[in-house]
Amino acid sequence: MHMRDARKKALIVDDEPQICNLLLQFLESSGYRAETACNGLEALQKLEATQNAGNPFDLILCDVRMPLMDGIEFLAKSKDKLFPATVIMMSGYEDTGAVVKAMKLGAEDYIDKPLGLEKLRMVLNKTDKLIKLKKENLLLKERLDKLDLGVELEGLAHSPAMREVYHLAFKAAKFPITVLVIGESGTGKELIARNIHFRSERADRPLVSVNCGSITETLMESEFFGYKKGAFTDAKEDRAGLFEEADGGTIFLDEIGELPLSMQVKLLRVLQEGEIKPVGSANTKKVDVRIIAATARDLHAELEKGTFRNDLFYRINALTISLPPLRDRMEELPALCEEFLKRHSSRLGRKISSISSESIDLLLKYPWPGNIRELENVIERAIVLSHDDSLQAKDFPANIRNYSGNPALASIQRVEPASQPDQDSFSLKKAKKELEIKMICNALEATKGNRTHAARLLEISHPSLLSKIKEFGIDK
Repeated sequence: MHMRDARKKALIVDDEPQICNLLLQFLESSGYRAETACNGLEALQKLEATQNAGNPFDLILCDVRMPLMDGIEFLAKSKDKLFPATVIMMSGYEDTGAVVKAMKLGAEDYIDKPLGLEKLRMVLNKTDKLIKLKKENLLLKERLDKLDLGVELEGLAHSPAMREVYHLAFKAAKFPITVLVIGESGTGKELIARNIHFRSERADRPLVSVNCGSITETLMESEFFGYKKGAFTDAKEDRAGLFEEADGGTIFLDEIGELPLSMQVKLLRVLQEGEIKPVGSANTKKVDVRIIAATARDLHAELEKGTFRNDLFYRINALTISLPPLRDRMEELPALCEEFLKRHSSRLGRKISSISSESIDLLLKYPWPGNIRELENVIERAIVLSHDDSLQAKDFPANIRNYSGNPALASIQRVEPASQPDQDSFSLKKAKKELEIKMICNALEATKGNRTHAARLLEISHPSLLSKIKEFGIDK
C-alpha cells in the first residue's frame, strides 16, 4: 500500500547483453530504476507483472529484431498494457516498414544503433518531458476521480452520523491540521483521507498511503525517512523515504496504532520540527507534510497500557473523525449497493442493472462485520457469479443467505446438502474443485477471456490461474 521508490522505472528489451548493460548503466546513472528482458515474450511477462502490482514502467527501450518474440509483435500484444509507459524502439537495420508499424502500435520514437551516449541523452531529455506530462495528467485524473467518488459517497450519506463525518472532512480540508480517523476495519477510513486531501490546497501534490502494520520494525525507519548510500549492507545508493515522497502533500498513516514505541518517538519529531533524518545521514531535511492518521484500535486503551505515547496521541488528535460501522447506518445500504453495482458492472463489462428486493432484504439482515469493504466485495463477487440482468439471492455467499440473526454464524460458510445425497455429495475435495472451476469460468467470462484480469479478480497469481486452467481442462 505504500510507495517504495521515487525513481522512474524503465524496461530494456534487447537480446544483446552488451546493449542491455550499456543501457542499464546509462539509465541508472540518469536516475532510473531499470530492468532487462532478452526478448518480447519475457518483456510481456514483466509488463503484466508490474501492471498487476500497480507499479507500471515509465519508459520502455525495445529492440526490433529478437528471437521468440520481436519488438513489433511485443508492441502488438502489449498495446492495452503499455500505458503510461513511453516506448522507444531501437534497431541496427534500416526498415521503414517496421518504423511505421511501431509508431502505429504506440511507440513514441525510434533510434538507430549503434547507440551513442549523446544520442541517448537527447532522447532521454525528450522522453523525460513526456513522462512528466503523463504523470501530471494521471495525477489530475486521479484527483478528479477521487473527488467525484467522494462527492458520490457523500451524496449517499443518509444517516446523521455520516453527514457529520463528511461535514468534518470538508472542514478539515480547508486547514492544514493533523486529522485522526477512527473506526472499525472496512468503514472507509482511507476514503475519508483521500476526500480531505483532494479537497485541500495540497491536491496537486502527492498523497502517500502506508499501512503501519505492514512494515517490519527493522525496516520502518528507512522506509519512512529514507537512507544514505552505505548506511547498511544493501544500501547501494541514496533512497528517499515516504515522508520525502510526500513533501508538499499528504501522508496517510493507516493503522497508526501498530507503530512500535521506538518509531513513535521519531514520528513525533517530524510533527514537532517538520524535519526528517535519513538513516546513515548526519543531517536533517525539512519536509512539509500534512499527516492524516487512522486506526481501528482504541488508542485510549493503548495509552493506559503504555503501548502508545501520550504526546504523540495529542499531536495527531487535533481533529478526530469517527466512522460508524455499517450495521449502525443500515439506511445507507441500498444506495451503497446500487453504487457498487454500477461501478463494478461497468468495470467488469457485465450488464447487470439492479438488485432484487429479496437480495436487499438478505443484505439488510446481515451484521456486516467487515463493514463497507465486505459489502463491496460481496457485490463484486455476486456480479461475477450472476447469470441474470439482476442480482438474485442465489448469487450471494451462503453465510449471508443462511444468516439467522446470530452474529457468530455470520462468518460460517455453510453448504446445504441435497435432499437425496449421492455418495460424493459430502466430498469436500470434489465440492472445492467444482467451486474453483465455476469461479474461474465466471471470472474469465466477466473479463472476456483476459486471464491477467481474471487472476486479479480471483485474487490469485497469473501463473496459478494458468496452472488451474490446465489442471481442470478449462477451455476459455
